[in-house]
Amino acid sequence: MRYDPDHEPDRASWFGLNEGERIALVAEYHRRAGIKLPNQQAHAAMHVVVENQAMMGDETLVPKTLARLMGEGLDRHDAVHAIASVLSGVMFQDVKECGDDIKAVYARQLAALTAEKWCARADEGTDP
Repeated sequence: MRYDPDHEPDRASWFGLNEGERIALVAEYHRRAGIKLPNQQAHAAMHVVVENQAMMGDETLVPKTLARLMGEGLDRHDAVHAIASVLSGVMFQDVKECGDDIKAVYARQLAALTAEKWCARADEGTDP
C-alpha cells in the first residue's frame, strides 16, 4: 500500500496496518514528494490521527470538516493539515490546562475552521 494524502486511503487496507506501519507510509510519502519537515515522525503521526478519524464516520466531525474544507477550495492534503493544526492546538492546550472537555473543544474548533482561516494562518507562517 502507498499513502497519498490527496486520496482517501482504502479503509480495509488502512485499518489492516498497525499505527507504526501507517506512520511509516505517511513518512515515506513525504520523502518521495521531497517535502522536508522539521519532525517527520510527529508530522506523519498527525496525518495518521486525522486519517483514522476521517474513516470513523459520524463518530467525529473530521469527515464532514474534511469535505467542507475541500469544498471551500483546499486540496485534501492541505485539509488534513488544517485539521491536524486544530488537533495539535487542542492537545497542547489540554496538556497545559487540563480543563475543558477536549472532545468538545476539538468539535467547536473544527466547526469554526474554514479554508480562508487556514490559508491566512499559512500565509502568516503560523502553520504548525
